[in-house]
Order: sequence, then structure tokens, then C-alpha cells
Amino acid sequence: MTIRIERSGKVATVIHARPEARNAMDPDSAIALTDAFVALDADPETAVIVFWGEGGAFCAGWDLKYAQAFTQAERFRSEIVEGLAFPPGGAPPPRGPMGPSRLEMSKPVIAAVEGPAVAGGMELALWCDVRVMAQDAYFGVYCRRWGIPLIDGGTVRLPRLVGQGRALEIVMTGRKVEAQEALRIGLCEQVVGRGQTRAAAEAMAQQIARFPQGAMLADRR
Repeated sequence: MTIRIERSGKVATVIHARPEARNAMDPDSAIALTDAFVALDADPETAVIVFWGEGGAFCAGWDLKYAQAFTQAERFRSEIVEGLAFPPGGAPPPRGPMGPSRLEMSKPVIAAVEGPAVAGGMELALWCDVRVMAQDAYFGVYCRRWGIPLIDGGTVRLPRLVGQGRALEIVMTGRKVEAQEALRIGLCEQVVGRGQTRAAAEAMAQQIARFPQGAMLADRR
């Protein structure tokens, strides 16, 4: 099982465990991850959720071994890009290839980022409310190298955090954004030592969970 949940009081930690693939996302993991977040969002015993990748990587993006199946551009367009289009009439959006990135959560989610959070993995981190990064962790739109667009919310969420011009520079160049720069430009909220992000994120989550939840959730909305 690549996805598991561990709990401490009102805090639940969702763990993505594909260390052999640097936690790159395959279809089975994306489905399991989405199901985990949906279940926790509906769980009255859970107040705050931490999202962590086991084995020293947050998420290296979409699994390129799986992507190799799409050798024809037309097949990629028809089966992936068009399949992600938001339906008319307010129907629920389809699940993206990275899993929960199209969910609208009612509870806070804190990303604990170790190692790479690149391409779709960066988009997953942007989906979270807060990002805690290890000092050697990094972001980057690395899918730029493979001609794969940002299709999991990155083009909307990144400018909201860092501003339009800076977001365009990061997206268009596909360069590496290290933790200290991420902290300086508002792309993360805390930097801690290597291997300490889960503990730091869970400590923050426990602090949030101790408050009366009604006012906190109203302010978050």
C-alpha cells in the first residue's frame, strides 16, 4: 500500500510511500491519495491534516515511466488533457493525475516537504494551505523539460503566493527553487533541518487543532 494514514489526537498524517520512485505519482497512488483526503475531510475526529512523503522526497511529479505509455501526442491530448477539462453546469471536476489537487478541503492541510517537490509534486505542495520545507528541499517546474504543462492548479496557485511576474519566471524557466529562496518569496512558511519536516508540520497541526475550530475554519475560508 503506497498510501497510509497515521494519527495523533486530532491530527492525521497522510503518508505517500513510493520511495523507490521518489514518491512520483502513478494512477493507483493518485486514487488512494484522493480517497484518503476525502475520508479525512469527512471525519469529525480529524481537525488538521499533514501531508508527507516517506523516504526523503515529497513528490517527484507524475511517474514518467507511466507517462512513457503516451508516446503519441494525440493520445496524450485525448486521454489526459481533454479528460481533465472542468465539466459545465457545476458538476464535480475530474480527479487530476496528481490525485487530490482539485479537491476543495474544508480542513487545513500542511505539506511537510523533504527533498524534491517538483512538477506535479510542486503543484501538490501548492494545493496545501502551508508548506514546511527541509533546508535542502526544493521546488521546480521540472515538467518544463518534457513538454508537459501544469495541469494540477499550479498556474493559479503559484501567482497567488509569489506574484504574477515571479510566478511566470519560475514557470517559464523551470528552474530549481531552493528552500531559503522559497521562504523569502513566500512559497513556504517555515524551513527546518533535514528530516525534521514531519515533526515540525505535526507540531504546527497540533497547535491549530487546539483552538476552537469554528472561528479558525471561518477565517480559513
